[in-house]
Amino acid sequence: MDSSHDSHSNPASPSAAGTGASASGSSSSVSSPSRYESQKRRDWNTFGQYLRNRRPPLSLAQCGGAHVLEFLRYLDQFGKTKVHTQGCPFFGHPNPPAPCPCPLRQAWGSLDALVGRLRAAYEENGGRPESNPFGDRSVRLYLREVREHQARARGVSYEKKKRKKPQSQPDQLSPPPGSS
Repeated sequence: MDSSHDSHSNPASPSAAGTGASASGSSSSVSSPSRYESQKRRDWNTFGQYLRNRRPPLSLAQCGGAHVLEFLRYLDQFGKTKVHTQGCPFFGHPNPPAPCPCPLRQAWGSLDALVGRLRAAYEENGGRPESNPFGDRSVRLYLREVREHQARARGVSYEKKKRKKPQSQPDQLSPPPGSS
């Protein structure tokens, strides 16, 4: 009954069948993998394809933090987030009033989630945690730099998320203000 909700992710399953998909440990289960597991498998396959298509091709054992950064920069060409350059008149404006020629990039949140999935997939596919290129210091620094740059370019401060009202009550216990 539940598999009908995940039927849109089934076309990716046959291509990933020979890549260690049974490593999840629940091979006796007939339910389809979770959305996270499916995305992790697709990301892992994409990274593997990227390594194979490099000139010269690179094995996973040879892969380091620099190669992960190269992959993340490669993905920018498929991004959908407008990131204003320093010279753009809309730099620092969250809602620019007109279009500009600034490049589209991968959003920081997407890159951060991707690295997290690939870090988990690396270890699930036999990699040692201490040699995980996705956990490399250079990758963490790059992600921090991307987050800070995108925040400045859009005029959004990530500090705003940290502030919370001192006395927050669950919505279910009290009606919203002004509703009576």
